[in-house]
Amino acid sequence: MYKIVRKKELNPSVTLMDVEAPFIAKKAKAGQFIIFRVDELGERVPLTIAGYDREKGTVTIIFQKVGFSTNALGALNEGDYIRDFVGPLGRPTEVEGVKRVCVVGGGVGCAIALPSAQAFKEAGAQVDVIVGFRNKDIVILEDEFRACADNLYLMTDDGSYGEHGFVTVKLQELLERGEQYDRVLAIGPVPMMKFVCKTTEPFGVKTMVSLNPIMVDGTGMCGGCRVTVGGQTKFACVDGPEFDGHQVDFAELMSRNGVYREREAQVTKDHACRIETMGKRLIP
Repeated sequence: MYKIVRKKELNPSVTLMDVEAPFIAKKAKAGQFIIFRVDELGERVPLTIAGYDREKGTVTIIFQKVGFSTNALGALNEGDYIRDFVGPLGRPTEVEGVKRVCVVGGGVGCAIALPSAQAFKEAGAQVDVIVGFRNKDIVILEDEFRACADNLYLMTDDGSYGEHGFVTVKLQELLERGEQYDRVLAIGPVPMMKFVCKTTEPFGVKTMVSLNPIMVDGTGMCGGCRVTVGGQTKFACVDGPEFDGHQVDFAELMSRNGVYREREAQVTKDHACRIETMGKRLIP
C-alpha cells in the first residue's frame, strides 16, 4: 500500500499527488513512468512520473480525471492509500550530449514535459520551452517551467493568456527565424505530437515524442502497448516511452488508442459504487 502524502488540485480536472514510494523515488529518472491500481479490483493504469524527492521518498504524479480509474484516484485524499504503485518503468529521457533543446508540452502533457526540461537543464543544456493550453483557466506549472527554462513561450488556443495560437505556431516561428536545436521533445495529445513532428521534419531537427498507448503489464509481455516505429514493432513500456517522432506511425497509434473508447464510456455510465449498492441490499 502506498500513502498519499500531498494532494493539490492544479485546475478543475487535473490533480497533483505526492505518493510515498521510497524505492521508486530512489531510482526514478525523468521520462519514466509508474503503473498504479487504486484497489484490488482496479485496472492497471500507467502515469509518467512528474517528479520525485529522493530524500523524502516520494514520487509526484499529475493526472487528468478523464476515465473511471483516474476519477477513482482523484477521489482519494491525503492519508489515503493506493493499492499498487509500480516503477520506475521505461527508459529515461536521454539528455547527455544535448546542448540546446526545445521542450514542447500540451495540456496535461506539460506535467510530463517538466521533469524532462529540468533534466536537460541540470545536464547543462540551453532549454527553450513551449507550452500550450486551451485557455487561461487550465494553465498549470507556469512558475516551475520559468524556473528551468531559458525561454518560456506560453500559448493558449483562444488567446486568453500568453500568446494566441497552437504550440506549433510558435515552434514554426522559432525554426523559421533560425533557432538551432539539437533536439525537440514533444509531449502531449497524440495529434499535437504528430503536428510538432510535421513542423520539425522540413528543418531536419531530431524530434522525440513520449507515447502513452494502451498498456497492461508494463514489462513487454502483454503486447498491448505495441507501436510501429520505422516500420518495426516496438513496445512503449520497455523500448520507450520516448521514440523518434519522425518514425512513428501516428495513424495506427491513434486507431489503437481508440479501441476501447466506447467500452470505457459505457463502464463509466453504468458503474454503481459497491458501497452504495451494498447499503441498498442491506435495507429491508
